[in-house]
Amino acid sequence: MMALPAAAAPSRQRTLLVGTVLASVAVVMLVAGLLAVYVHLRDAAGGSTAEWVPDSVIIPDIATTMMLVTMIGASVTVQWAYHAIGRNDRRHTYLALALTAIFGFAVLNAQIFTYQQLALPIAVEGDELASRYSVLVYAVTGTFVALLITGIVFAAVMTFRTLGGRYSARDHEGIAAAALYWHVLTSVFAAVWYVVYVVK
Repeated sequence: MMALPAAAAPSRQRTLLVGTVLASVAVVMLVAGLLAVYVHLRDAAGGSTAEWVPDSVIIPDIATTMMLVTMIGASVTVQWAYHAIGRNDRRHTYLALALTAIFGFAVLNAQIFTYQQLALPIAVEGDELASRYSVLVYAVTGTFVALLITGIVFAAVMTFRTLGGRYSARDHEGIAAAALYWHVLTSVFAAVWYVVYVVK
C-alpha cells in the first residue's frame, strides 16, 4: 500500500510583526492626537510663544536636541541588529540591541533632566493658560516616556530571545518588529521635539 507524501509545513504566521504594526499605528494616532490638541490650544491662546509659554519656563535646547540625535542613533543601531541577525552574526546583533537599549536609557535620562530644568508645576493657580500649557507638555512628553520605556523593554526581550537561540537568519521576526517600533518611536519623537520644544 502506498502512503501519501508528507504535507508541506504550514507557513509561519507573523503575529508579532503584525501586532507591532497595529501598535505602531495606534502610537502614531495617539501622539498625533495629543499634538493636535497642543497646537489647537496654543493657537487659541494667540498663537505666539510669548503668550503660550509661561515666562518662568526655560526649555534646555541642547538637551532636547541631543535627545533627537540619540533617538536617531537608536534607530540606526536597531536597524544594524536586524541586518546582523539576517546574516547570522549574533555577536553584532547582541551589541546592536544592547546599544539600542543604552540609547533609550540616555534619552530617558535627558528627558528627566529636561523636566528638572523646566521646573513646571502641573497646575498654576489663577492662570488657566499656564495650567493648560503645563498639563499638555506633561501629557505629550509623558506619553513619549511611556512609549520609550516600552521600546527599551522590547529591545531587552529581543536580546534575551536572541541569546536563547530563538532568532536566526531564517526567522528573525522579533528583531524586525523591534526595529519597526524603534523607527516609529524616533519619528514620533521628532514630531514631539519640533512641536513642543522648537515651535513651542
